[in-house]
Amino acid sequence: MKVATHSGSFHADEVFALATLTLVHPSAEIVRTRDADTLAAADLRVDVGFRDDPATGDFDHHQKGGAGERPNGVRYASFGLVWRAFGARVCDGDADVAARVDASLVQGVDANDTGQAVVAPIVEGVRPMTVSGVIGGLNRRWDEDLSPEAERARFDAAVSLARGIIEREIASAAAGRRAVRIVEAAVGGARDPRVIELERDVPWKEVVVTQAPDALFVVYPKRQGWGLEAVPRELGSFTNRRDLPEAWAGLDGPDLARLTGVDDALFAHAKRFLVVARSREGIAALVEQALAE
Repeated sequence: MKVATHSGSFHADEVFALATLTLVHPSAEIVRTRDADTLAAADLRVDVGFRDDPATGDFDHHQKGGAGERPNGVRYASFGLVWRAFGARVCDGDADVAARVDASLVQGVDANDTGQAVVAPIVEGVRPMTVSGVIGGLNRRWDEDLSPEAERARFDAAVSLARGIIEREIASAAAGRRAVRIVEAAVGGARDPRVIELERDVPWKEVVVTQAPDALFVVYPKRQGWGLEAVPRELGSFTNRRDLPEAWAGLDGPDLARLTGVDDALFAHAKRFLVVARSREGIAALVEQALAE
């Protein structure tokens, strides 16, 4: 398998696109060239050729009118075009995981390359470092003299870095999907819809906030014991559907134990959204008090 892209400076969109293709075809040879005959002889062409057609192996977005956009308006660059064709395959056939990676990684890279702003700075002169910036920083500086071999080594390092980021993002998205299933099962099996009990410490807010309108608290295991956490009113909010008792706020150890009568009560956050006990029995007792408040 031979994959061709343009020579010269590289950008995050083609680097991530090529990294994706190396996950599909681990033995793929990447050729960097502007020679028309070499490009035509390749099996796949990325970010070059003014054509987007997976059937012919072309993944470019520089043609007049571009290569289309997603329903949310984010235009496709080379990474998005390759991900659209191969993302689910890279994610072991899981289209949901591929969609999560598209939202968390691919769209940001595409938007950067197509000149779309998806975030607004709030501090003048300060811009967040992005993966596109990290990849771009591996290019030759204006004051560097690099041999062709050294430039190629920089490019290969960029592809390797991008491949690792993609692999970790896929693993994170897959873990997120597993967490959704665990939390949905807990919501469906709750004895009291006000309290969702989890056997594992997994991300729960996305499901509980959007799918469990009666839930006030979530119980889950922590390293030091068990936690009881208040459910926020909406995703990203610091306002809870019900705060923990005001008298608990900021107490820990003996003070919290004396007040609650729960011997192994460990800590209550001053913001009244979290309380911790060493045992499940202890947290169950705190649940009862929080509900009765």
